[in-house]
Amino acid sequence: MKRSIEHGKRTGFATLQKGGINFDSFPMRLFAKGNGRQWNPADIDLSQDARDFAAMTDDERWWTCSLGAQFMAGEESVTQDLQPFVAAMAAEGRIADEMYLTQFVYEEAKHTEAFRRWFDAVGIIDDLHEYIEPNDHYMQIFTKELPDSLYALGSDPSPRNQIRASVTYNHIVEGTLALTGYFAWQKVCAGRGILPGMQQIIKHIGDDERRHMAWGTFTCRRHVAADDSLWEAVDERMQELLVPAMGVVTETFDQYEGDVPPFDVDMNELAEYAMDKVGRRLSAIESARGANVRTIDLDASPEVLEERFHTEDEAQLAAVS
Repeated sequence: MKRSIEHGKRTGFATLQKGGINFDSFPMRLFAKGNGRQWNPADIDLSQDARDFAAMTDDERWWTCSLGAQFMAGEESVTQDLQPFVAAMAAEGRIADEMYLTQFVYEEAKHTEAFRRWFDAVGIIDDLHEYIEPNDHYMQIFTKELPDSLYALGSDPSPRNQIRASVTYNHIVEGTLALTGYFAWQKVCAGRGILPGMQQIIKHIGDDERRHMAWGTFTCRRHVAADDSLWEAVDERMQELLVPAMGVVTETFDQYEGDVPPFDVDMNELAEYAMDKVGRRLSAIESARGANVRTIDLDASPEVLEERFHTEDEAQLAAVS
């Protein structure tokens, strides 16, 4: 008898089925890894960050607040908007993915908490919307593209919609914007020897985000392996969003045209970093074309790729420390 674990339509339980849960599946590997890497934002000492922030120039404080506000709002957005993906996994009967995504949401909520605690610690309690609302590309992605693509899964959790949601969430918001920004911020902090609390926050968030990215790549890979025509959906959604995604970054630099930005941040370096990572992740997805779907569920290559990126980043950070 075939039973369903879809939300609101439950007729059985995945854990009671013959075979139970495959703990060797890729989502369960990520879930187990996350269970072993818990951290609490409230435990991070932000007292030196408050002193470092107070010692910055006005331009440096503006830049720091702008970057922090973009990330805090982004983390809040993904905390809310991921939940339809959890239901989509239940509709497909994928309890391992559903379990991992509950951890995923929990981690995004912690990221939101960490940024809010940081702003409170450095004494910024005023309204911060002025740092994001002038950036039209930012508003497009976080108030339209992200929620629209995720909530579309509520009425149609098809593989094509899952791909569009994953590319938007994992490969644009997380892979192109967040991880690139975190790397830039970590590089500035390490190079200047400032904001040790923020450095800890970003290190923890980066560890979480690497697992998130690996799941997004895995999800696209399994759909492309099952239906080769879905590779076009991956490429199509990426092409739709790359321009506004890069616009999020460049608009922050526009007011410094002709001048050196705070902390000597190099826009071209950030763009090259983002495009390199996007290209390599897309190659990982494309490599699933024609692959056996059953092997994809056990294939750890998306995780290996993210750990390789981490190793490369660590080497670059060590060079500027």
